[in-house]
Amino acid sequence: MIKTNKLLRLKTKTGRLLDVVREHYLRKDVPCHSEVCAVCEQGNGALLCKSLTHYVVPDCQVSRLFLEIFESKEIQGVIFFETVVNHVQHQGGRKLQSQLKDIVNDNRQQSIIFSNEFCDGAYVAREPRESLEEWQWRCIYTGAVWYYNHLNQAMPLVILTEDQQIVEKYGNKSAGVFIMRTEDYLTDFYPSFQSILELYYSLAAVNNEANESVSEASTKEYQEYLPAEVLEAGIKAGRFLQGCLNVNKHCAQDEAFVQKSGKGMSDSKDSLDSDVLITGMLNRNRAVHGDIVVVELFSKSQWKGRSMAIRSSDEGADESREDQSDVMPTGRVVGVVQRNWRDYVASFAENEETQGLRKQAGKVVVVPWDYRIPKIRISTRQVDSLRDHRIVVRIDLWEVNSMYPSGHFVRSLGPIGDLETEVQALMVEHTLAAPSFTEAQVKELPTNTTKSPWVMSEAEIAKRRDLRKSHLIFSIDPKGCEDVDDTLSVRTLKRGQIELGVHIADVSHFVRPGSLTDAEAKSRSTTVYLADRRFDMLPEVLSADLCSLIGGVDRYAVSVMWVLDSEFNVLKTWFGRTVIRSSYKLFYEAAQAIADGETSDDDLIKDIPELQEVDRTEASKRLSEIRKTVTKLMDIARVIKTRRTIHGALELEGVEVQVQLGDKKDIKDLIPKKPLEIHETVAECMIFANHWVAKKIAEAFPSAALLRHHPLPRKQHFSNLIHCAASKGFSIDTSSNKSLADSLDECVDPQDPNFNKLVRSLATQAMSNALYFSTGSLSPEHFFHYGLALDHYTHFTSPIRRYADVIVHRLLMAAVENDNNNQLPSNKELQETCHHINIKHRAAQNAQKESVDLFQCLFFQDLSEDDERRNCDAVIFSLRANGFLVLVPRYGLKGPVYLKDKTGQVVTSHITEESVYFGPGSLSCHEFHITVKNAVGSFDFRLFDHVQVRISVAEARAHAQSLKLDLLSMETRQSPPPGEMESQDEDSHKMKRSELIKEVKSSRNDQDKVVGTRQGLDSDFAKLKSEFGQTHESVSLYCLMEFFREMSLRDDDV
Repeated sequence: MIKTNKLLRLKTKTGRLLDVVREHYLRKDVPCHSEVCAVCEQGNGALLCKSLTHYVVPDCQVSRLFLEIFESKEIQGVIFFETVVNHVQHQGGRKLQSQLKDIVNDNRQQSIIFSNEFCDGAYVAREPRESLEEWQWRCIYTGAVWYYNHLNQAMPLVILTEDQQIVEKYGNKSAGVFIMRTEDYLTDFYPSFQSILELYYSLAAVNNEANESVSEASTKEYQEYLPAEVLEAGIKAGRFLQGCLNVNKHCAQDEAFVQKSGKGMSDSKDSLDSDVLITGMLNRNRAVHGDIVVVELFSKSQWKGRSMAIRSSDEGADESREDQSDVMPTGRVVGVVQRNWRDYVASFAENEETQGLRKQAGKVVVVPWDYRIPKIRISTRQVDSLRDHRIVVRIDLWEVNSMYPSGHFVRSLGPIGDLETEVQALMVEHTLAAPSFTEAQVKELPTNTTKSPWVMSEAEIAKRRDLRKSHLIFSIDPKGCEDVDDTLSVRTLKRGQIELGVHIADVSHFVRPGSLTDAEAKSRSTTVYLADRRFDMLPEVLSADLCSLIGGVDRYAVSVMWVLDSEFNVLKTWFGRTVIRSSYKLFYEAAQAIADGETSDDDLIKDIPELQEVDRTEASKRLSEIRKTVTKLMDIARVIKTRRTIHGALELEGVEVQVQLGDKKDIKDLIPKKPLEIHETVAECMIFANHWVAKKIAEAFPSAALLRHHPLPRKQHFSNLIHCAASKGFSIDTSSNKSLADSLDECVDPQDPNFNKLVRSLATQAMSNALYFSTGSLSPEHFFHYGLALDHYTHFTSPIRRYADVIVHRLLMAAVENDNNNQLPSNKELQETCHHINIKHRAAQNAQKESVDLFQCLFFQDLSEDDERRNCDAVIFSLRANGFLVLVPRYGLKGPVYLKDKTGQVVTSHITEESVYFGPGSLSCHEFHITVKNAVGSFDFRLFDHVQVRISVAEARAHAQSLKLDLLSMETRQSPPPGEMESQDEDSHKMKRSELIKEVKSSRNDQDKVVGTRQGLDSDFAKLKSEFGQTHESVSLYCLMEFFREMSLRDDDV
């Protein structure tokens, strides 16, 4: 180690410059992190690949201004010198620093940080009177030359800069070290990736604009933010509060809310229990949906109420703000603590309202897909060619003198209206990515082919409990399911005791911590299910083969086994790794039929493939054994559920569906049906396992175990539920989960089965989101799961599709095997992972829902105007100032029905005709009903009345399409129309999923033939298809259930 001195030039508070000399130590053993080097001890970090043609070294300016370019997967072998990292940290802020960290931590990027400032030979001291910029450049160049020579001149280095003078001065100074301008480098080395070059031009335009300080007006549009120290002092004093800004997508120009994050006003006598209302864009003060902001409250005389009128998302601000709710705390944004800007899907406006901006260096305003995001001004040279495309943009800054934020173009997704484009838009909007698994990731995993079959290791089997011969293990899944990650077993022991077992796929055996597959699974966090495809979290060799507990095949598993007494109380619990062989793959319907005992043995044998392989006598004998086991399993599950229900477990309504798949795994039919008891049986066993695993890992790792917390709901969120139940004479007690569950059970209308479902739906909407957390970040009294009425809960039973379960498996094995070498995360690391998983989990759920919405819109768009499938029965569940919200049980969708249009006219009809139109009249809203008075007479629409609506598609070029519900008749009913009641329980009333997906796809394909090929995408199309293309033709039951869910947003807690 060599001691030297480092000169720092600091500025005092009075403005004086001081030269400070500090000790600086240099080492000769700093690792270079390159596979080319055979000398350095590289450690456990990622290495630069030796197969690359060169390495890239961006200088300080390039790294700060164009860091986004290096996120491209095509650009690999990037070396960020310590000098550059320090510059980004001090000049680029937290967001840029985090962005650089993500690039380096992503093994797929092949990028590293080289500690040049601590490496003897790669570091140069700063000379007296030398500027910081000059010294930084000398450090980078000297370090690059050292690095090239250190690798025995086997790997050229390219330094990127924006300074032409540096290129001319150093360009030919050292062989093997080349200096190029960023634009020239991208043009020469990546000529076929025009999207990267276009991104460079867009970033350059934004940087030039910031330097030139071009303003749109001579006066400021918004107020300056208060200084950081003032904001901090105001929060501590209780004058300000901090929280996340949530814009109302139905009233985006006028209404936003800030949910208090716990900072500010907590000790004030005026402490707030509700959100803070922000009205208008001026009071929002350049804050964007999702930003963490600081709010100053207005005096109570200036408080306002939220709008109670139904409005389409693209309507402008309502200055009058008539028809408000009760007033609520109201304020304005005075500062932004953290920008949470992301990639935004946008399109160019159809009209020419912003074309004047194009005279300013090609600037144009684009309209984001998300209504909650303001229009964004970008610079691009491709306006004309991309006018009919959806594009991806990013926001860079929002000056006080600008009406719109400034951003830059990233890439094109494809033509508006194209099915693949719309699916890609959903993925981008929810920050989800599912590129094909890389060759390096696949190489980490075992293969299982005809030529190279996978075989269990005898050494591994010896470490496990072998259940293949001692236990009858079986799975119960929907028809067509290929990914089996859970199996069950029940057997009778001595002295009347019973052993219950839950056996889960041992994914953690194949996915090791720190591997490329583990990094990819963590990044994705969950399998994403869309309406017509899915994007797996794990490669197919694991998800559909080696980890799938298919029948008749030996598989590794992680098991939880309980010894129960005759009353099903737990006497003993065992956790551990096992080897299993599932004997039977039962379908839900077959398992239920076996338990009911009303189906002949011959018919049952036909539904169980394993029984068809033996003679009739043996088949009947095995069937009797299966019946005994399934019946006992259902008995146990009933008792377990009853005990949870006694403690207040909530039952929130969801719709079960029967999926009928063809030979090619395409969907032939989908039939809404009553849920079977066997569904609850399997779910209860999974919940039971999750609960006991949660207790085990929380006990073993009290400061770093991954659990799932469902917090208490906020009391004010129950107001709509209480109000609606009162309209039917029922009262709702929300003092505890037990009292709430009892109240929901009592809300039954014998004449209308939809009533109880809607009430449970409103209860679901009042719930807070369940979240993953590390036990070290929350006090033990908050570990509970409110909805399931359990003191500890986690996710253990689905490691194939959830990364949280993979972590839990590792924790469990470390707990039972006393394995301290399992690379377990610290509390801080685990909490950061939980935060990431929570974001991805919610994003996947939202993308799934919007994917279903997309297909619903495309389906109705392709129906003829006179198609009877457009006309449906609907149930009113919420009253508004100008209409009401309804549920359409047939399709499981909700939406607004307008009784008053924008001109003030109300719905009316001719006396002799049933058609409804808008005409003169008045509208009055009461507690439980809304009254329309028109030329024909007076009409009342009450909560939970049934009305007839017509479904059509509301076109929106820049945004997602939405369904429009129009009233067909002024007539109302207290129950479903004749025939509708029976159809809800019979197979005669069904919505064919194949009709929706196949018809939509067929129509889209026909349109593609007319439009022609996607000429505007060029080489980007192949890349986009690889990133977002369909990976499987099969559709999971999970996503199909979501499509037909009538109203439940039930948490995926099984």
